[in-house]
Amino acid sequence: MPQERLLTGIPGLDELLDGGFIPGRAYLVRGGPGAGKTTLGLHFLATGVANGEKTLYITLGEPAEQIRTNAKALGFDEKSIEFLDLSPTSEFFTEIQTYDIFSPAEVEREPTTQKIIDEVTTLKPQRVFLDAMTQFRYLSADAFQFRKQVLSFVRFLVEQKTTVLFTSEGSEAAPDDDLQFMSDGILNLSYSDQKRTICITKFRGSGFRSGYHSIRLTSAGMEVFPRLQPDAYKRVFVPEPVSSGIPALDQLLHGGIERGTITVLSGPSGVGKTTIGLQFMKEAAGRGERSVVFSFEEDVELLVRRCHNVNIPAQTMIERGTLSLLKVEPLKFTPDEFAYLVRQQVEQQQTSIVMIDSVSGYRLAVRGEDLVSHLHTVCKYLANMGVTVILVNQTKAFAGEYQGTEYGISYLADNVIFLRYFERYVNSQLELRKVIGVLKKRLSDFEKSLREIQITRYGIKISEATPEIRGILSDLPQGGKAPERDKL
Repeated sequence: MPQERLLTGIPGLDELLDGGFIPGRAYLVRGGPGAGKTTLGLHFLATGVANGEKTLYITLGEPAEQIRTNAKALGFDEKSIEFLDLSPTSEFFTEIQTYDIFSPAEVEREPTTQKIIDEVTTLKPQRVFLDAMTQFRYLSADAFQFRKQVLSFVRFLVEQKTTVLFTSEGSEAAPDDDLQFMSDGILNLSYSDQKRTICITKFRGSGFRSGYHSIRLTSAGMEVFPRLQPDAYKRVFVPEPVSSGIPALDQLLHGGIERGTITVLSGPSGVGKTTIGLQFMKEAAGRGERSVVFSFEEDVELLVRRCHNVNIPAQTMIERGTLSLLKVEPLKFTPDEFAYLVRQQVEQQQTSIVMIDSVSGYRLAVRGEDLVSHLHTVCKYLANMGVTVILVNQTKAFAGEYQGTEYGISYLADNVIFLRYFERYVNSQLELRKVIGVLKKRLSDFEKSLREIQITRYGIKISEATPEIRGILSDLPQGGKAPERDKL
């Protein structure tokens, strides 16, 4: 029988927690200033309110009125959350307060504790968020007293059948190791200039998703983007050939690229890689299938205009729901956020073809992390789901010795299609032309010949095999014969 869970109100976090918190336990939320501890707590309480539960926010630092204002700005129903404000008032500073016999901790601990007991006993909340537990340390005579006090407090709340989230303001100078031992689970929030992350290091009585996962604080609260685990996803599909709709290209590929495979389109800028990928999508749209382009470089309007100029009706496909062009700003999205975006398109929109344009643009989103491992994760997930993947790989050099991929991703590819520029004489005039060929195909044989390709306003035209094209993989690609006068 599945174990009962309490939703956090953050879908991605519930996924990390294997469904949510276990009721009647106490969980520690750690993190520095601005890491998102309060926002997470508000999600937790607001979700309880939405489920008809009584909730309580105990604040020992920030004034309750300020928290209410912030909660309202984030869209939470702050009026339905009960607050117990134990934060210091301005009177504490303005009035003279002296303790002649007892220390401040001994004098203030009892009324503070009693207020909490009275509120919990009267309200009987199902969910409590306490910010921050480390404040009790200043009401304790020593570390041993603090430990006893916290254990007693947590036990009291659990006996009231309450699920507790409490925060910590631990630091190197004042570590919170004791709180970590006492909690049933630990959620670590961190924030740097590059990104925000969450890492679960303890969760008694349940499995959980380990590792660091991206989070984002927005005007609507917190979003969590679990790191993708491709092996956890699998869809039954038939690896049938996916046609390009261009007979000559399908002949090169012996029928097309198979469903659920990864194809690398490699070549220099402007040679036609994106257009070839969109051609597969155009043909898929005719079968009623949906495709998505994640563009890390070009704006959607420019892509639509380019498609129109080469007889690919992208705008019509978008209107019919068979194509989605998504501009991805690489410095805005982390790899986890991008993977989550891909999952939404596949699992919610039933996408059959995904093109990432381009690998170099995606590399910026990785922000110095291992590009290959992140790309491997996304591509293997898509392949497991039966999605045809097209990776646009832009080579740096327009000429020179051919290099298929520049980031060590060739092992990922089931198919490698390359495009190159070459020079040939036409009517005694030297012209710059384009050639297409196949270097690799795992699931079937392929044609070993090279074909000239032209991208016109009527669409893509690919010639018959052109034996006179030579040197394509060397420094000097050439085609045709030079005029007699040029042989002198």
